[in-house]
Amino acid sequence: MTRIISQRELRNQSAAILREAQAGQTIIITRNGVPVAELRPIQPRRFAPRAVIAEAAVRAPRVDATRFRADLDAVVDQSAGD
Repeated sequence: MTRIISQRELRNQSAAILREAQAGQTIIITRNGVPVAELRPIQPRRFAPRAVIAEAAVRAPRVDATRFRADLDAVVDQSAGD
C-alpha cells in the first residue's frame, strides 16, 4: 500500500520516512495537496562471490578464438565503420 505524505511531513520526519522506504514502503509526496514525487525503495545490488564466478568459468565450455572470430566476421559488416 502506498502512503501519501506532505512536503512538510517529509521535511520534519525525513529519517523515519527514509527508513520506511528502505523497508519497502512506497511514499507519495504532495505539495499543497498535489502529488509531486514518489519515494520508493531501490533494489539492492546483488553480487556473486568471486569463487562462484571462477567455478562457473572452469565449468564453461572452451571458446575457440579462431572459430569465434570467423563467426563474428560472418555476421558483422566490416565496412560499417568506414
